[in-house]
Amino acid sequence: ATVEEQLTSPGSAVGTVAYMSPEQARGEELDARSDVFSLGVVLYEMATGHRAFDGTTSAVIFHAILERVPAPVSKLNSALPSKLEEIIDKALEKDLDMRYQTAAEVRNDLKRLKRALDSGSAKAASTGDFQSTAAGAVAASERGSVARDSDRIGRRWLTIVGIMLALTVATGAFFIGQRIGKIAPPVYHLLTYRRGTIRMARLAPDGQTVIYSAAWEGSPVEVFSTRPESPESRPLGLAGAEILAVSPAGEMAVLLDSRQLKSLYHTGTLARVPLAGGAPREVLEDVQWADWSNDGTSLAVVREVAGRNRLEYPIGKVLYETGGWISNPRMSPRGDLIAFIDHPLQGDTIGAVAVVDLGGHERTVSRQQPGGAMGLAWSPKGDEIWFTATKVGLDRVLLAINLSGRERLVARVPSDLGLQDTWRDGRVLLTRDNWRRGMTVLAPGQSSERDFTWLDWSYPVGISGDGKALLFVEQGEAGGSSYAVYLRKTDGSPAVRLGEGSPMALSPDEKWALCTRPDSLTDLFLLPTKAGEFKVLPHGNLAQINAARAAWFPDGKRFLLSGNEAGHGPRLYVQDLARGDQQAITPEGVDVLTFSLSPSGQRVAAVGPDGRAYFYPIPMGEPVPIKGLGYGEVPVGWTPDSRGLYVYRPSDLPAKVYRVNIADGQKTLWKQLMPPDPAGVEYVGPILPAPDGKAYVYGYRRMLSDLYVVDGLN
Repeated sequence: ATVEEQLTSPGSAVGTVAYMSPEQARGEELDARSDVFSLGVVLYEMATGHRAFDGTTSAVIFHAILERVPAPVSKLNSALPSKLEEIIDKALEKDLDMRYQTAAEVRNDLKRLKRALDSGSAKAASTGDFQSTAAGAVAASERGSVARDSDRIGRRWLTIVGIMLALTVATGAFFIGQRIGKIAPPVYHLLTYRRGTIRMARLAPDGQTVIYSAAWEGSPVEVFSTRPESPESRPLGLAGAEILAVSPAGEMAVLLDSRQLKSLYHTGTLARVPLAGGAPREVLEDVQWADWSNDGTSLAVVREVAGRNRLEYPIGKVLYETGGWISNPRMSPRGDLIAFIDHPLQGDTIGAVAVVDLGGHERTVSRQQPGGAMGLAWSPKGDEIWFTATKVGLDRVLLAINLSGRERLVARVPSDLGLQDTWRDGRVLLTRDNWRRGMTVLAPGQSSERDFTWLDWSYPVGISGDGKALLFVEQGEAGGSSYAVYLRKTDGSPAVRLGEGSPMALSPDEKWALCTRPDSLTDLFLLPTKAGEFKVLPHGNLAQINAARAAWFPDGKRFLLSGNEAGHGPRLYVQDLARGDQQAITPEGVDVLTFSLSPSGQRVAAVGPDGRAYFYPIPMGEPVPIKGLGYGEVPVGWTPDSRGLYVYRPSDLPAKVYRVNIADGQKTLWKQLMPPDPAGVEYVGPILPAPDGKAYVYGYRRMLSDLYVVDGLN
């Protein structure tokens, strides 16, 4: 038998024996009245100090519950108000019809008794309730008045009944929780069986067909369909594309030529394709996400314009824009709101659930998820937004939140969940994702690469000029909510943990790591790599700093970083180490994840708002196009003589890195980089070559996914 069968098999009795109801002891079907009986057992014990049903063995206790009536409460505690004895007796009725039907009825009778006791008159509780109490008090004391003793005892029982009233709610909830815990768990049905990455999945209008896009065994992404009754998936003839949404009329919105120009999201040409078959009809270029209106006539889209990520509905009408990025837009069942995840930092999944109405009025409904949030849909009933997120580490859980901000847990498993879609009958599409970030190093003097992954999310940040030291960050489960900064020699020595934070650059003398904090968007500090003291740097004028990377100037007195001022898009700034003032050197919309400072510190190679590469002079001046670089290619380093650049296109797998001659734009293939096992590798980067090109480190992100349809989530 399975574990589930062992715990909940018919006819078995589960629970603490002395607190069971008769029907539970017989293994019969349970309802709220069983919980009331167990509550009555607790109240009996509170009032008398004795268990209602006791014995030396479980068999004796079972017999007492089924056949015996417990000793009258008044015999064990003569001072007990008679009304309280009636309440306990009714809760312990073996006949279901004569027992209290709900815990609320018990609570109401206790409230009435408390009100009577609170009036200060023993007679108000019930006629003659305290006659025996008063007589007992007279017999027990040769001084004092009966009235004073009765009042004292009444106040004592008022306190006890108040405690019972409070515990009735808590104890009732406990027993109800015990019973609810026996409800059958959700059923997870596996839909996919290959090794690779599932990007997106949607249920078709029939509620049974599942459309998903995946990159299997290192192959390019394409669109497939499957059904729960079949282990096979059928390709739909859309190689290089991924599914975004399916309309009620059975029309797909897909992303053609899907390519990952920036980490974590893809860009391509939005197209409409009939699910029944047909050629794609292109709609709009450079789109990242899309969702259908409820009538299937128009689309909400997310795209980047002039360096700002924007949500449009209908296409062309901007409802919301940000210097960060937007993911998972989903139209509400009523068609009046669009829910999405708002990410403040490019290249990071940190984010919060937000909604925007059709007039462009946006509001955030959830707290920021510091561990990251990806995957969102409206609940099957349409009254909540469901999303997958984590506060720490990599294992996202399924959460629900309503528009008032009340959040609850829907599902948690020992793995990373990704919400894909929901259906009105309660079924849910989920991926179980295994995310990992790794690093590969070619050390000076070596002819072969070595895997340098340290823990579960190793992200390279900087390599020393001689290629012998590597600065990196652990951002996953092992790194914790504050992340962990490490320095490691490329000879293979163990990594040294420098402290908490998100590192951005290694100083030219290799004595300091410039860092920020994942829970703060403006704090900067220095961690010593050897002996030294932690140093906090002065604040500048930026409202937000991008923690992905920075670059030190050769003099070690300034550094280049990315961020944005309040109400503005991201760009590059020069900051003085001592003063903290920050001077912009590029226009808004520059790609803040890929830039490279020249060895002289006089200019920076970066990608402009138009997706083309430029040299930006320092201080700010007129940018100069970089010869030989095509759309989507990004700079990753300079040659020591400043005559050449290392460049690559992040959307290419394997990553092809070229050395470009700045004077004439001539390109020479330098390296082709890819982990030996390509399955699930969806991104290679950052790539950090040592200046002489004889050593390097590159990072990569791998995600292995399984797709499930789940029944029974509430």
